[in-house]
Amino acid sequence: MKLVKTPHPKAVFFLCQLLLIATLIVACNSTVINISRKTNNNACIQKYDLKTDYFSNKIKITHATGLAVEYHKHYKVVTIKNPWQNAKTDFQYVLVQCGTPTPQGFNQTQVITVPVNSIVSLSTTHLPHLAKLGVVDKLIGVSNSKQVNTPDVVERIKAGKVSQIGNNDNVDIEKLLELNPDLVTTYGSGNSQTDSYAKLTEAGLKVGINAEYMEDTPLGRSEWLKFTALFFNKEEKAEKIFNEIANKYEQIAQKAKSGKNRPTVFVGFNFKGTWYTPGGKSYVAKYLADAGANYLWSDDKSSGSLPLSFEVVLERAANADYWLNFRQSWNTLKDLVAEDNRYTDFKAVKQGNLYNNNARVNESGGNDYWEDGISNPDVVLSDFIKILHPDILPNHQLFYYRKLI
Repeated sequence: MKLVKTPHPKAVFFLCQLLLIATLIVACNSTVINISRKTNNNACIQKYDLKTDYFSNKIKITHATGLAVEYHKHYKVVTIKNPWQNAKTDFQYVLVQCGTPTPQGFNQTQVITVPVNSIVSLSTTHLPHLAKLGVVDKLIGVSNSKQVNTPDVVERIKAGKVSQIGNNDNVDIEKLLELNPDLVTTYGSGNSQTDSYAKLTEAGLKVGINAEYMEDTPLGRSEWLKFTALFFNKEEKAEKIFNEIANKYEQIAQKAKSGKNRPTVFVGFNFKGTWYTPGGKSYVAKYLADAGANYLWSDDKSSGSLPLSFEVVLERAANADYWLNFRQSWNTLKDLVAEDNRYTDFKAVKQGNLYNNNARVNESGGNDYWEDGISNPDVVLSDFIKILHPDILPNHQLFYYRKLI
């Protein structure tokens, strides 16, 4: 039998060293392409082609003023233009298709691989987006599980698949790092003492600020469904869903124009000596205008809340036909009068024309109007019209609103 002579161990070690050095030299002198890839994401591109457009389905922003997106073949740049009141900066996110190169020239903390495979939401208003897009199975954390109303999310919480992370100003960073989500969605107020964005990004988490609450129209707020969709590559589905909502809203608003009169309306309530009422350019004022109401502060030019005194409101609204959107804890007329007997001076109280947006509040106080209602403005508008012009939508039953008796 012929024996094969094996190399000396020292010679083998020397050859391995030479091979390693040669490999390093080649690597250092080669163009390195950083491919965005996650092994747990089946949507990754297996063979990148620089000529291919990986986002054939694109969204178009039609109502939201604070959101913009610019598409490139394998990444998209998302801009948040008005993250909070009087903001001096905007935010930008570079969403890179998994399995394709990371573009150069961007802040790496804002580069996010898509589609994301796990998400934590620090606002209940983002949860209906996940349900509409069919990605609730990607949700692994929420701010406060007891406040949640979205049925699919509630079921996931009951199944023990969603962790409670804490509110925007009191987030459990350690728990978040343990979960290690692909994305955390939150919101900002501009207050560095309470906002979570800075400390979340400092911890190395990928964070997206949703600024829907800054929009001045109901459809503008609802369109932020598309913001969430961008992270899941669900543009086509989001476009279809939002277009259906917008069409319904506009058709219903058109019906309201047939109303024979425009009843006068005021909103809000007195809180510690101040009555906060929406400005004339706010989304609430837009709802009321589209519902065929005469909002008593529609002549105001602001989009925020107006701090007024009880006396100023009484002077203008004493003879108003309807009073809407007051304290959530008032369940009966007796509750209202017990808090301040002066409320009985309003005609709307005397005639019982009191309607509040607390028809869908869970046992922990989570109000679905501020969760699901943001995503379904067509239903909210239908409620307003049913209250103010019941004959226009005879078959509609109040959903988010109820009469205070």
